[in-house]
Amino acid sequence: MKQSAVAVLLVMGMMMGSMSMVGCGMSANPANIDGVWKATLLDTNQSTVFTFGMSLIVNGDGTLAITNFQFNSNSPCFVSGETESGSFSLSGNFNGQVTGTLNFVVTSGSPAGNTLTLTGQANGNTISGHWTLTGGTGCTGSGTFTMTRMWGPRVNTENRRAFGDIYARPASIH
Repeated sequence: MKQSAVAVLLVMGMMMGSMSMVGCGMSANPANIDGVWKATLLDTNQSTVFTFGMSLIVNGDGTLAITNFQFNSNSPCFVSGETESGSFSLSGNFNGQVTGTLNFVVTSGSPAGNTLTLTGQANGNTISGHWTLTGGTGCTGSGTFTMTRMWGPRVNTENRRAFGDIYARPASIH
């Protein structure tokens, strides 16, 4: 009986210790870039070339689960059937500020042969970096991009109120 009581107390102590670590910011899933994002891509003249929105989730292996991807700008380079892939390498979570490297690729379906590649650095609710477009005639270019998290686990209440409609209907990101 005494041994059972000691075992129960030991297990409860371990559970309480685990809970206190979670309260101090430790968890099984540290801060990430999961959420709804909007991207703006500028060319070397600072003119907007592409805008798009999507929902991102970082898988356990660092690859991205990308859903509801939608270009919000018209382009003959990406008419329909695009596929998206990417990865995110977390390099820090300091006081709730996520930092890391994003690699993101959009491949055209129709017309075939166009590839948009983004490489950037995450800092909290913003990812910025460089993009390149390779492909057919008129479908080449490069510049800078900024992605802003519109809704996600680390976005504050004011942003949730302002952009809540985007999260509620992620298939129609505007």
